[in-house]
Amino acid sequence: MTIVRRNPLHTAIGALLATGLLISGILAATRDISRAATACDNTLFGYQAGYGYGYTYDNVYGYRCPPGSGPTTTASTAAPTTTTTATTTPAGNRDRNVEDGYCLIATDGGLFCFGDTFAGSLGATKLNAPIVGGDVSPNIQNGYYMFAADGGVFAFGGAPFFGSMGGKPLNKPIVGGAVTPDGGGYWLVASDGGIFNFGTARFFGSMGGRPLNRPIVGMAALQPFGSGYWLVASDGGVFSFGAAFFFGSMGGKPLNQPVVGMQSTPDGLGYWFVATDGGIFAFGSARFYGSTGSIKLNKPVVSMVATSTGRGYVLVATDGGVFVYGDGNFFGSTGSMKLNAPIVGIKA
Repeated sequence: MTIVRRNPLHTAIGALLATGLLISGILAATRDISRAATACDNTLFGYQAGYGYGYTYDNVYGYRCPPGSGPTTTASTAAPTTTTTATTTPAGNRDRNVEDGYCLIATDGGLFCFGDTFAGSLGATKLNAPIVGGDVSPNIQNGYYMFAADGGVFAFGGAPFFGSMGGKPLNKPIVGGAVTPDGGGYWLVASDGGIFNFGTARFFGSMGGRPLNRPIVGMAALQPFGSGYWLVASDGGVFSFGAAFFFGSMGGKPLNQPVVGMQSTPDGLGYWFVATDGGIFAFGSARFYGSTGSIKLNKPVVSMVATSTGRGYVLVATDGGVFVYGDGNFFGSTGSMKLNAPIVGIKA
């Protein structure tokens, strides 16, 4: 674990961000955001066989943690027959708040929601490329997106569709994406660090065409304005663009397992990485609340999402095992369910 203490410069930047956030909130209150229809052409994007994990379930360890180790167990309900399910929850969640529930995203576009509202999935849709991640709309009630490896974008719950790279030539596959803080656009990132921006998402630079020691595996948008972003590579190397500051990295340092994703803090002054063994690396204002780095896992961790307060986070593994830390809440998991496709991400 690495923690970089905030210096006076960070404090000054935080004050500026707070002022800007007030102005942004006033503007957002009068802004008319178009609620375009969900753009999900069942024939355009699709799933390719061969994306899987050769792990077996361990009946002894499961995803339950030793007493006193911190995370909540992943005890779950009976196995479903498909990769799409939903829990009955009151409508009205404005997302980016994992404390009130979350949904797990599978590579075939199946969605498993726990304490959160289900607004559709791709579980029964033939896809040309697997889903690699997803994100939520911060201002469309129950709106969210899924991103595919070919750059396809799928919008649900009234989230506006701003465009995609589906059907267009890519040098490398898409590995993730992020919605802008204003909900008016999104970025896609490829494994070579190429960036594709849509809607209000601005282009601040990329690693496309530059040499990388390891491929890019994820990105995080600078909160709360989207005036920059970070990219992270599997070796923990970090690349900062726009107003996003560099707070440290694991590049050049020994890792037990590769990094698979990152999350930024709500104040924009830090970020976390997560590795496949559930190891957590915290930088800047991000704080360490625990990890599965020393716990035997049946399947690797693939994604994380931070709580809205920045005082906790939730990790998910390929079988849907869920681990919560800090002020995160456990609502359920697919850790003991039979899945048609592995879990690849988690959305608030």
